[in-house]
Amino acid sequence: MNATNTGRTETLSGEIKLHAAVLGGALAVMWLLEIADLLVFGGGLDAYGIRPRSVEGLSGILLAPFLHGGFIHLAGNSIPFLVFGSLVLFHEIKDFLVATALAVLVGGLGAWLLGGSETVHIGASGLVFGYFGYLLLRGYFRRSVGAIALSVILAVSYGWMLFGVLPFQPGAVSWQGHLFGFLGGALSAYLLRRPNVAPHR
Repeated sequence: MNATNTGRTETLSGEIKLHAAVLGGALAVMWLLEIADLLVFGGGLDAYGIRPRSVEGLSGILLAPFLHGGFIHLAGNSIPFLVFGSLVLFHEIKDFLVATALAVLVGGLGAWLLGGSETVHIGASGLVFGYFGYLLLRGYFRRSVGAIALSVILAVSYGWMLFGVLPFQPGAVSWQGHLFGFLGGALSAYLLRRPNVAPHR
């Protein structure tokens, strides 16, 4: 193996380790908090989620993705968080940070503004929908073959998720967080699009 291939291998290995540390670390925090919530706080941490139109509830915008209503709720978010998060992180760390920030902020503000009175919104599903929105719209805005192919594959495989952004979901589902998280991801895909290159004359 020559020096060039060795360098590429080391770079790839470093990226994989970084991706595993970022996503694995975030997921570990979610699970540790849920364990602590069950064993120490008796479910009390859930009160720190997003409480619509409450000044105190604004802090929940940043905390909600790490809080869940039990292990079934957390398990349901864990796999899509890893799958979609990995696909976003695969491109550039900047893309991942922007998509994450906008999904959390836009999704959280949407839930805070439009959520039902006396409700608390928690869970990483808004973030998952944000990643999904980014990946789905990235192909349209980037106009690259690879990005378009990935968008089509995701649309076919996970298009059913779009029903989660519709109102009147059964159970305690935060469709507001889903919808605005998705819009935050779509906004990040637009902001991270490649600039138009002027044609050569």
